[in-house]
Amino acid sequence: MSIMRPRQGRPRHTPPSDPGTSAREQILDAAGALFVERGIASTSTRMIAERVGIRQASLYYHFATKEEILAELLATSVRPSLQMVERIQALVPELATPAAALYAVAAMDVRTLSRTPYNIGTLYLLPEVRTERFDAFRAERGRLQESYGTLGALAAAEGVARSLPAERLGELLIQLVEVVIQIRRSREPEAADTEVIASACLRLCGLGESEVAAARDESQVLLSRLE
Repeated sequence: MSIMRPRQGRPRHTPPSDPGTSAREQILDAAGALFVERGIASTSTRMIAERVGIRQASLYYHFATKEEILAELLATSVRPSLQMVERIQALVPELATPAAALYAVAAMDVRTLSRTPYNIGTLYLLPEVRTERFDAFRAERGRLQESYGTLGALAAAEGVARSLPAERLGELLIQLVEVVIQIRRSREPEAADTEVIASACLRLCGLGESEVAAARDESQVLLSRLE
């Protein structure tokens, strides 16, 4: 791979003093910034390469197209949550109550979305992301939504469980969690935001304050076991 030194006066997006950052990671980082700043259509692979400080041909060594870069960025916003929710679901009901599991999933998902580079979640609803090229991302997010619905239906109070099918409950819960994407547009999320959003998920399921508090405490033990 051919690497060029950045031109005089042009800042390198990732400081060269960080030996642990690979060229692939630098490309993803630069692309994430440009996609959010300029949009997908207005960002070219040449722009991404220039932001990193490499030849455009070197970028193609790692990614064939900018759509491939975007697909990888989107995956980083949902895959960790999906992997964790599958581990948590395996513990219900023997080792964890559904309410605690739902709280843990929501809290962990909020943290993941709070840390994605450049708030990549803002790109979820762009027209380009609805094309066939991003079917894998949408399928993974769909599986995460289904898990929310399954846990929500198990945790829900009787009246909520009767009135809201699991599919609909999953839609509402994942959208409630993803409000952190909007929060990031105006400020950095805080630890308190995680607690508020996760608790709101349980309230949406009809749980009372004492049940929410118990689930919150149990979820801390559950997450510490899985970390």
